[in-house]
Amino acid sequence: MTETLLHNDKVISIHNLCKSFGDNKVLDGFNLELNRGETLVVLGRSGSGKSVLIKCIIGLMEPDAGEINVLGQNMLSLDHEQLDRLRVQIGFLFQSNALYDSMTVRENLEFPMRRHWYKISQEETNSRIKEVLENVGLPHTADMVPAELSGGMQKRIALARTLILNPDIILYDEPTTGLDPITGREITNLMGEIQDKYKTSAIVISHDMRCVKATADKIIVLLNGKCYAQGTFDELKSSNDKNIKQFFE
Repeated sequence: MTETLLHNDKVISIHNLCKSFGDNKVLDGFNLELNRGETLVVLGRSGSGKSVLIKCIIGLMEPDAGEINVLGQNMLSLDHEQLDRLRVQIGFLFQSNALYDSMTVRENLEFPMRRHWYKISQEETNSRIKEVLENVGLPHTADMVPAELSGGMQKRIALARTLILNPDIILYDEPTTGLDPITGREITNLMGEIQDKYKTSAIVISHDMRCVKATADKIIVLLNGKCYAQGTFDELKSSNDKNIKQFFE
């Protein structure tokens, strides 16, 4: 967990975000601010809109109303090319890992570099692959395929892929879900190491309170589509509000 923020500036600012599916208002005037160098955790019950929120931030889903500013740019006004350029600066760790089964680890890591607008030499590509695999503790896996890896190893490779473009921001969608407690703790520790080394800012969606406690500089409780409460882990844990206490019991 970051003890001191690098700067007091905002890398993500969300105001009055709304998203409905039919009559179901998933986000209903939601607000959020993420500072540079900060890790923010969004807590909410299943179906509360947490994953919808980060899909809106990355541009995979379009909100009905509101503002999303990322690294000083209005996400909702960008064309496809501008959005592609901005996405280079945002890493997204999918809950399912989203690795390509037919590709080797190396090919999975090369894929983001090949599909973005700028060109990277093969020498630089090889250097980055070597670096990120070492940073996630799996330097020997480059020529393996995902089926040869354990669940925890696959999660590490997915994290390596989010790092391959040196993002300023990482969005984590349930990073420890489906992992045993020991492996979950290893991934949580790795998230902290990544933040310390790369000075990334992060939004974490998680039900794993050990992960939340270890990583969060600030926590937001998402309830009824709104930012119901926010504070540090200790501040929210000591709350007498039953809507907040349910997450800490």
